[in-house]
Amino acid sequence: MNKPRKSYAQIYGNWIGLAAGLEANEADLPHLDSPRQELTDLMAEAQNLLAQQAAQAAAKQETTKRLQELIDRGLKLATFLRVGVKQHYGTRSEKLVEFHLQPFRGRRSAQPEDSRPDSE
Repeated sequence: MNKPRKSYAQIYGNWIGLAAGLEANEADLPHLDSPRQELTDLMAEAQNLLAQQAAQAAAKQETTKRLQELIDRGLKLATFLRVGVKQHYGTRSEKLVEFHLQPFRGRRSAQPEDSRPDSE
């Protein structure tokens, strides 16, 4: 069975604990000083990237919100413009096709009772 993946924040938190323990016991572990320093450098870069990621997430939310506002406004304007075009040319005008609108061409006539296929 696969183990659930840890979040970046959980991994970073584990690194903080490890680095603190290594620093507190630096005299006992001199042979681990170089890798400890490398981990400290990685932690600084990771912290910067986590901050960037959070800022980008916030920016993405703002962008999504603005895009939704534009879509809402655009839908209202498009509806207004469609009504204006129909009012100007009339609902039956073939000119409406140029605006991707369906002209009203009348209702289909119902088939007479005697010409309908039997449903038995």
